[in-house]
Amino acid sequence: MTKLTQLKSMTTVVADTGDFEAIAEYQPQDATTNPSLIYKAAQMPQYRELVEDAVLFGQERGSADRQTQARWTMDKLAVNFGAEILKIVPGRVSTEVDARLSFDSAATRRRAEGLVELYEQAGVDPRTRVLFKIASTWEGIQAAQALERQGIHCNLTLLFSFAQAVAAADAGATLISPFVGRILDWYKSAEKVAGYPADEDPGVQSVTRIFNYYKRHGYDTVVMGASFRNLEEILELAGCDYLTISPSLLGELASTDGDVPRKLDPEKARSMDIPKVSFDEPSFRWEVNEEAMATEKLAEGIRLFAADTRKLEQFAHEVCQNC
Repeated sequence: MTKLTQLKSMTTVVADTGDFEAIAEYQPQDATTNPSLIYKAAQMPQYRELVEDAVLFGQERGSADRQTQARWTMDKLAVNFGAEILKIVPGRVSTEVDARLSFDSAATRRRAEGLVELYEQAGVDPRTRVLFKIASTWEGIQAAQALERQGIHCNLTLLFSFAQAVAAADAGATLISPFVGRILDWYKSAEKVAGYPADEDPGVQSVTRIFNYYKRHGYDTVVMGASFRNLEEILELAGCDYLTISPSLLGELASTDGDVPRKLDPEKARSMDIPKVSFDEPSFRWEVNEEAMATEKLAEGIRLFAADTRKLEQFAHEVCQNC
């Protein structure tokens, strides 16, 4: 039995890609996208029609205002890819809300509500089949809380600290995405080491702590480990609620046999001695500030997603010139 098959028996496997062919090959339950993944996929010739459709939609909605046109083009492109992915996966797709709104709760809510409208126009029920990805800033978490109250489900992403995870769960977020590999990257650089044994990997330890805390205190928020650098990180988190995995690592799992023991167990976590904590805005900001890794990786992640959104906007503009 392959490691992928065994992993699927205890963890919901999610494909971390915008490439429909890769998603179909590995048959995950769900899929996640972000501006970086859509930018890569949008350049593939087989997806050209989705880009051209989004460009035309942006022209119609944006009129002569290039900024408004770009906004509608990006949102329609995200929905076009999401709707196509939902023809392949039986579960849900995660669609990113513009990272440039990460410090504006009201604008984040409005943008997510606009995406809901576009999904409905595409014949998709966004309240059952879509998670809206929002950066785990204080403002993003407050936006997610308001959206969840409307039945619009959120995936709080770019999550690097325990304080972010606690605040997200207290806000009623449907799902969080702790970034295992990016945490590892920071510690390797800071401590000037080549790597860590899997059970000592800082990213793995972060997700394990969050998972055990959630299960101990009865939170419904789903923990989805993300951003993996190697197979060992994935296998060390076997039993986590969800794991979102790139096609290359899914391929390795699918082509490798061997035992995959459960590492995270909700029943064991429920009996652990883990005190309950909570954060208001000042204490949240202080806790994140005190953790250099979380502060730096959150800021970097927002910048990278924003940069890839701008690249995608430029690519769509070039398509617009030729369509």
